[in-house]
Amino acid sequence: MDEAAEAAERGAGAARQQETATVPAAELAPPPAPGAEQYPALDLANTAIALPGGHFLDLLGTPAAANRWMTEHGLAPADAGMREMCAAQLRSLRENVRALLASRVDGLPALPAALSAVNDALTRVPTAALLHWDDKNGPYRAAPHPTTQIVDHALATLAANAADLLTSPDADRLTACGSPPCNRYLLRHGRRHWCSTRCGDRARAARAYARRTGRETD
Repeated sequence: MDEAAEAAERGAGAARQQETATVPAAELAPPPAPGAEQYPALDLANTAIALPGGHFLDLLGTPAAANRWMTEHGLAPADAGMREMCAAQLRSLRENVRALLASRVDGLPALPAALSAVNDALTRVPTAALLHWDDKNGPYRAAPHPTTQIVDHALATLAANAADLLTSPDADRLTACGSPPCNRYLLRHGRRHWCSTRCGDRARAARAYARRTGRETD
């Protein structure tokens, strides 16, 4: 990533953090959507959350937040020392996974760029530590950038999980939350199309209001 792109990403990260700080506490961090505990890639896709009132919550918005999310999912130690460039890679994979989920839900062909990005994440992880040579101690094997290797393994794991979801029978139950403005995905159980009780309550309230106002205008 060049200096200009990195500076722009840092600025975007600061904006995301500032925007998140304005969201009412009661609206933060909804519980995992159905299926997210089984498929971490689904939970990854749901880390960019649209909230009522035009608010937006990004659970990967800063390196510290991305590190915390990865730690909670067993993908990185708490002291991994995530950098913005690594957090940006995680957010990029998220957007590509979301694109593939949307294609599956809508019955549309996958975007080639999204498919290529997920496959790239699947294959980029090194299969072995590299060989190095120290003038004093001789040859040894290690990763030149341990944090980068952690992120590469995490990206590969999440990409593989996304591929498993999209090619499994569970993909037939994949749907988008039916309670605007929520933009999360879930695995449908029965007729339920909501990712949380909060969204279900909001959808029912909206329907009740529509019926009530419809009768009043008759």
